[in-house]
Amino acid sequence: MNAITETSRGATWLAALTNNAAPLDGYPASVRVVDAPLAGEPARYLAVLPDPDNRFTRARTGEVGLVEAWQLARAVQQVVAEDRDLAVKRPIVAVIDVASQAYGRREEAYGIHQALAGAAGAYAEARLAGHPVIGLIVGKAMSGAFLAHGYQANRLIALDDPQVMVHAMGKASAARITLRTVEALEALAETIAPMAYDIRNYATLGLLWQTLQVAQPDAPSGADVGQVRASLQAALGDIRADPERGLASRLGAPHRQASAKVREVLGQQW
Repeated sequence: MNAITETSRGATWLAALTNNAAPLDGYPASVRVVDAPLAGEPARYLAVLPDPDNRFTRARTGEVGLVEAWQLARAVQQVVAEDRDLAVKRPIVAVIDVASQAYGRREEAYGIHQALAGAAGAYAEARLAGHPVIGLIVGKAMSGAFLAHGYQANRLIALDDPQVMVHAMGKASAARITLRTVEALEALAETIAPMAYDIRNYATLGLLWQTLQVAQPDAPSGADVGQVRASLQAALGDIRADPERGLASRLGAPHRQASAKVREVLGQQW
């Protein structure tokens, strides 16, 4: 395994949470799929990892590219197909540390939008089929990569750490698009929560089920891993106790009142 992949937060946490269980064969180096227990029952864990030898150069540092998206969809759809006749569906845990979607001419030519939609659709299909889907954000959750890998989860959990960031695009790109400096964007983020990158501002939008402070996010101790496992187990129980399979639980935060009102009015009219 190459050094870049070894030091990836996604790889580190995936290994820790699965007790270094062997990944499934047949997947590229950039997509790691592991079957391991969660709360004493079988579960599937997935992560996208950096791969400096990726044949698609735009997907070498943790981006979700064409191959990554379709392989995520395949791994999730396999669980749905295998559990179709089971009363209790396997949990799926997305370990999230993704830099962005892969931007490139080849990606655009071969339909990166379709690949990302395929992955997002597979997670949504699993959720609606009764699989408890949990997203664990341990690093970056950026752009279309987050939408494809984890955003469709029943419950989202994030480490409360400065390196954990959620946004539609990186700061430099956002600055170019808005014709502002990075410093100006950071100043705006202090008063406009959706423009912020830090996880605490993101939490005010109501999309996170829980945030966790761990002592060593880059090299988790046994206590850190135990804390995260306990949160995953609690999320699993919370999902199973909730008859709804949708994402309405994300609309309760103060900054989502307008969204909740729009849904309420639409429900009345339709």
